[in-house]
Amino acid sequence: MDPRISLLNAWLETHRKAYGLALDSLAPASNDASFRRYFRVMASAPGALGAGRAASYIVMDAPPPMEDVRPFIEVARTFAASGASFPVVYEADPAQGFLLIEDFGNVTYLEVLRAETFQVLYGEAGDALVKLQAISRPGVLPAYDEALLRRELELYPQWYLGRHRQQAPNPADREVLDKTFALLIANSLAQPKVYVHRDYHSRNLMLLAGERNPGILDFQDAVYGPITYDLVSLLRDAYIVWDEDRVIDACVRYWEKARAARLPVAADFSEFYRDFEWMGLQRHLKVLGIFARLYHRDGKDRYLNDLPAVLQYVIRTASRYNAFGPLMGLLERSEPQAVTSGFTF
Repeated sequence: MDPRISLLNAWLETHRKAYGLALDSLAPASNDASFRRYFRVMASAPGALGAGRAASYIVMDAPPPMEDVRPFIEVARTFAASGASFPVVYEADPAQGFLLIEDFGNVTYLEVLRAETFQVLYGEAGDALVKLQAISRPGVLPAYDEALLRRELELYPQWYLGRHRQQAPNPADREVLDKTFALLIANSLAQPKVYVHRDYHSRNLMLLAGERNPGILDFQDAVYGPITYDLVSLLRDAYIVWDEDRVIDACVRYWEKARAARLPVAADFSEFYRDFEWMGLQRHLKVLGIFARLYHRDGKDRYLNDLPAVLQYVIRTASRYNAFGPLMGLLERSEPQAVTSGFTF
């Protein structure tokens, strides 16, 4: 009874012959935190992949006006110039919100990441990130500016503290948050600027055959902003947590590759790692708010299981720097978790 499915089938019918689409094979592939849905359709046909070659495609359903496929199309084209693996958009109907795109399969990095695969998979992800950042230039993507950074940070008091924890900040807490947010925003704006995927983590990186790893998805919200942001998304992932020594080792490996590619990373690793940590604190405060909002507003409860890991990232980082002592006090009052010690730079 889903009217979008009827519209989608009618649209796919217009491309059935060109791509040899088997419309009766259409099946859900995945969904995400937005209103977008993804389907897989099988094919064995002429078209983009060549005559007679069995294939499958991914179909995106992004219902207007809640979603707009045009940023996906434009960012895919821009990012593909890096040589990293971004999906080809074969057909698009922005008015209806439908795309026919390259299928990167169904094996995410999250499913195959283990201690023994850590260095190889994160090494490939780091290589792809350096390639993407190396083609960055201003004026192409929206700026990750102060207004956007502040809107994101406000999700924490609004949705996580206020709605999820039922602890709306009092005036003293609000002052702590305002000062903390000012520090984080200033640090973010001071960092060198590159293309920022914004969700460069294990659920959006796909395992591909050959030397194409990773296949990179969910990039439509990309911006031009802090160079450490995507590395934080990758290594301090809400969905898989690694020991600090592994994270630091992977950071060093990325930093060395970035310097070799003449990316504008800090010449001193301790300075780079401090920016990485502060960027992570901004991101994780935001993510706490987003996950709470997904549950309370959108009825998506699967992200609740990931809240403890994200909260632990916040506590550990806040405990390492004197500048975040007031935030640490707020956390100690609002959360039962013990403060976790760690490396200090």
